[in-house]
Amino acid sequence: MTKAEIVSVIASKTNVEKVVIQHVVESFMESVKESMIHGDNVYLRGFGSFIIKERKQKVGRNIKAKKSLVIPAHCIPAYKPASTFSDEIKHKVKYTGKRK
Repeated sequence: MTKAEIVSVIASKTNVEKVVIQHVVESFMESVKESMIHGDNVYLRGFGSFIIKERKQKVGRNIKAKKSLVIPAHCIPAYKPASTFSDEIKHKVKYTGKRK
């Protein structure tokens, strides 16, 4: 599902113009990004958490050049679903082995 599809679904469910919904969705995403850039996690009860994961320094390998390189310690954004959300997916979505 794309951002445009999310906007369309919310607009049809709420009878609010798509332009307004688009501003709300984009503002939400921008707020999450800004919070995480400032080092804060974002917790949405019943949905999940947008968290910052810390990766330690490690040695990587460039196979083509046959050289090792140091990958410095860094932080990455991650999403951790709420347990109720995960349980709902486990019980309602059929496993096909073909999803990406």
